[in-house]
Amino acid sequence: MSTTVPTATPRLGLPIAAARAAIRRLHAAFARIPHAAIALLARFSLAVTFWVSGQTKIEGLVLDPIGGTVALGVPRVADGAVELFRSEYALPLLPPEPATQLAAVAEHVLPLLLLVGLATRLSALGLLVMTLVIQLFVYPDAYATHGLWAALMLYLMARGPGAVSLDHLLARRGGG
Repeated sequence: MSTTVPTATPRLGLPIAAARAAIRRLHAAFARIPHAAIALLARFSLAVTFWVSGQTKIEGLVLDPIGGTVALGVPRVADGAVELFRSEYALPLLPPEPATQLAAVAEHVLPLLLLVGLATRLSALGLLVMTLVIQLFVYPDAYATHGLWAALMLYLMARGPGAVSLDHLLARRGGG
């Protein structure tokens, strides 16, 4: 004589299948986020970050995208910036005067190139090198911020500037 003990049938199969289907739909929606939008946001964010930093190193020209201040004039390296490179930003192999000049130029030219999407991959590489120097020699404890910047730069280097860029326009016109 065999006795069968009635057991409750677990009804977990239906909720798990529904959750998996919802996750698949969510992943599919995320996959539809256009690369051009991500690249444009990355380019804009990096450009503003480095441009604002560059503005602290010069006098005579103010173009503040955050505060909206504009004062046109002939840019020159600020005396205070050279002092910062002499003390706080001191680099091991580069004297403060040329280091200040290089940083001021790079923090203005490379962000402009990123913003319009021209020579994007090389501009991102230049800013990545600058970020690595800052991380290694100036602010070694700022790895979280520098890591975010580096991730955006590496994304742009790997995937390019997207369709909303001069690089894209030039590639289409040149057939490549």
